[in-house]
Amino acid sequence: MTDVSPMFVEPSPVPADLSGELVVLVDDGGAAIGVAPKASVHGADTPRHLAFSCYVIDASGRLLVSRRATTKPTFPGVLTNSLCGHPGPGESLPDAVCRRAGSELGLDLGGSPIRLVLPRFSYRAEMNGVVENEACPVFVVTVPDGIPLAPDADEVASAEWMPWADYRDRVLDGSLQVSSWSTDQVRQLVALGADPGDWPEAAPSDLPPAARVQSSA
Repeated sequence: MTDVSPMFVEPSPVPADLSGELVVLVDDGGAAIGVAPKASVHGADTPRHLAFSCYVIDASGRLLVSRRATTKPTFPGVLTNSLCGHPGPGESLPDAVCRRAGSELGLDLGGSPIRLVLPRFSYRAEMNGVVENEACPVFVVTVPDGIPLAPDADEVASAEWMPWADYRDRVLDGSLQVSSWSTDQVRQLVALGADPGDWPEAAPSDLPPAARVQSSA
């Protein structure tokens, strides 16, 4: 029998009849209850599933702000935080952050520490009849100034660096319209401190049970 730490869970096997990118379905307590194709899971009655958000901050304290491609089926054209995504079955959230940063933004996170800051964030949002319903832990990563970007036009319409304080203040006063999830995240992040570099790192044991998969790194 495999010895499994109580902090982490082993992934369930993926059914052989499912193909394409898969998302992990979770119950209200954040435990995995199955998988489903990402292409078919989003609609008017989207089941709760596992996701993540990440805030990429450079050494000068600027946030990488992205605008979702207008061709995306969910929340097209919406300005939001640096990147979001879904871990695959058995994939750790830090590994998923690195994978998505590379595929979506052409951003190589390399050895930059990926810090968990809001382990239990979750939300439900709707746009044009399409619902997002996610258990969505939030991460922050600090990168060097001038790090190369190569956004995928199918995913990202634009990307720019904005001082974190400007983004924070304009989101909170309503002068910058961003995704509803980033608005809610910012409200919680400000409680962690003014400087993202000082935000305390949460323990992996605070993650939803479905997210407690060890990184391959």
